[in-house]
Order: sequence, then structure tokens, then C-alpha cells
Amino acid sequence: MPPDSAPDDRLFGLIGRFYDAAADASGWAGIAGEIAGALDSTSAVLKLHGGGDDFRLLECTDNLHIPDSRQDWAAHWHRQDLWVERSAAFGPGRVVTDHDLVSPAEQRRSGFYREWLSALDIHHMVGAVFPADGDVLGVLGVHRPEQAGAYEDADRRKLSILLPHLQRALGLGRMFADAGIRQAFGEEALARIDAAVFAVDRLGRVATLNGRAETLVREADVLTLGQGRLALRDPLLQERMMQLVRACLLTATGPTEPPGSAMALTRTDRLPLTLFVAPLRAGMARLAAQPLALVMVRDPEWPVATTRVLRELFGLTRTEAVIAADLANGLSPDQVARRRAVGPATVRSHLKRILAKTGTHRQAEAVALIARSVAAFDRQAD
Repeated sequence: MPPDSAPDDRLFGLIGRFYDAAADASGWAGIAGEIAGALDSTSAVLKLHGGGDDFRLLECTDNLHIPDSRQDWAAHWHRQDLWVERSAAFGPGRVVTDHDLVSPAEQRRSGFYREWLSALDIHHMVGAVFPADGDVLGVLGVHRPEQAGAYEDADRRKLSILLPHLQRALGLGRMFADAGIRQAFGEEALARIDAAVFAVDRLGRVATLNGRAETLVREADVLTLGQGRLALRDPLLQERMMQLVRACLLTATGPTEPPGSAMALTRTDRLPLTLFVAPLRAGMARLAAQPLALVMVRDPEWPVATTRVLRELFGLTRTEAVIAADLANGLSPDQVARRRAVGPATVRSHLKRILAKTGTHRQAEAVALIARSVAAFDRQAD
């Protein structure tokens, strides 16, 4: 390899920056300038081109930023990027220069050169397109003004060193972003689900749990969380729960469902808790690389609706929403009257309006509608 084409420290530093940016998307900021500097150039752009006219600018040097007042003009020329069109015809992953793509005669008559490139003081280019995601092409272009001279084979080789690492880093970045979205989705769903959820291993050790589970551990007298293990105070119920957990873990890597997965936890002078166990397959668990079981517990005495959401859903007044929530939480009209210090006739009058606004005809229908509505997902205090 000739001395002038040997990789320099700037290239190795850039490769490291690519992978740092894959892990932390904020690391892409300023990377176009470093790419331009590594190839002794004045500008660089990294963008995505999808089907039709779709494009997305990922990163560019400061001198390629276009004022807001001219964004429509810039978008037009990004969509009409002659270099991207011609590079794609050469094939993804092949490093090309402007001399490969456009003849001098075409440069002189091309609006792409005369209007777009001349405004940016760009004339020479070395770059490539590469597969990014599905039918989307990634585009890397590095540029110089005309007086700086054309790109040579040494420049092609430098970009050829960078390109596969850039492509891989962008792919990893998408994977990390997708994983982050899935994690955020799971955490938000767990926070709002109307059940206590524990993820446990075969010994009952808790890998993670949601807020409902933390509340249940504090308030319930039938289960404990000692030394990081979920346990039921009744030894027979504890053995039954662990049997369900072990059965789930045996089926976690296959399609077979465990034989039986639910049980009731009786309580003195209160309605029983209900417990359900389901497998969480290896690789789906956020905090463990082993199969886990989800132990889900519901308390029938937990509020099933908040007045804020009931008012939004059905147009109830504040008083109607309070009474509707009480009814959905299992109180009779007489019990609501005593709890709210109003007369039974007042409660029944509000109930008639609740039935009309919810489109139901009987109290049981309204209670079922409210109990199964999205009002249970609201975690804001009334």
C-alpha cells in the first residue's frame, strides 16, 4: 500500500466514534465534520433516502445547514440529488467520485450543479450509498470546492475503510434504539397494568417488579418479598405457586402451555387475591438472560377507575364520576350514599344520568363498562 493511502490515526479515531455513537445517538453530532477533516475536505453529509421522495438528513457539516426560509428549496435538491441517483446505479457499497457519475458537459448544464452545488461551494465528491434499513439507502458524501482538486484513489481507499464501520454502527444504533423503545414500552405498560407483576426465576428470586407489586408487598398480609424472593405466607400455597413457576419455566423455550397457571389467595374478612403465572421467554427478559416466570396478582378491592378519566370518557360531572367510580368499585347505591354523606335518592338520580351518558340501561352494565374501560390505566390521583 502506498504511504499516502495508509490509514491514519484520524480514520481509527473515527471508527471508534462511529461505535460510540451507535450506543449513544448524541455522539453523531459533529461526526460529519470529522469525516470531512479525515479526507481533507470542506463538507460532508450523512442521510437516508427511502422510496419515492422520502429522505432524512442525519448529520452534516455546519456549512451545509440551510436557513429555515429556504428549507423547501433544500428539500427539492435533496430529493433530486443526482449523485445519489447515479451512485445507486453503480451498486450499494461502491465508493465513487463525481468523475464516475457526471461528465464535464453534464456538469455545465445540470441544475443540480449550477443551482444547488454552486450555492454550497461544492464541486468534487467522494462517497457511496449503502443498504440501511429495508429499501432505505444510507448516503455518505464528502465534498470539496472546484479549486481544491479532484478526489483520487487514496481518498477512495480511506472512505472504503470507514464505510463498513459506518454502516455497521448505524445498524447497531437502530437495534439499540428499537431495544430502548421496547424497554420503555414494557416499563410504561407494566406501570399502568391493573395488576401486580413479578418476574421471578425458578427459586422465586425477583428480577424485576412493577409499582403495583411494590404496593401489594407493603399492604398485603399473604405474601412477602424477603431476601429478594417472592413467597406466600401459607406453606401450601407457596408450594403450589412454585409448582406453577417451575412448570412455566419448563415450557418457556417451547410452545406448550403449563398444566394449570392460576390460583386464589384467600384473606381474612376480605375478597381473595387472584394469581396467574405465565412464562417469559429467554431473551425477552430485560434483566436476565434466562427464562423467567411472570407472577401476576390482582386485588379485586383495588380501585378500577379514576374520576378524571371517567369525566373525559363519558362527559360525567365530577359528582357523577365519583359515584360511578364508587359503583364500579363494588359499592351499592346505599353504601355510596353513606360514604358520600348524601341521600339514597340523590345517588339514584345521579345513577340515571350516568346510565344515560354511558349508553347503558342497568347499573350492572354501567359497572361492567367502567370496570373494563381504560379508566383503570390512569395512575394520576383524583
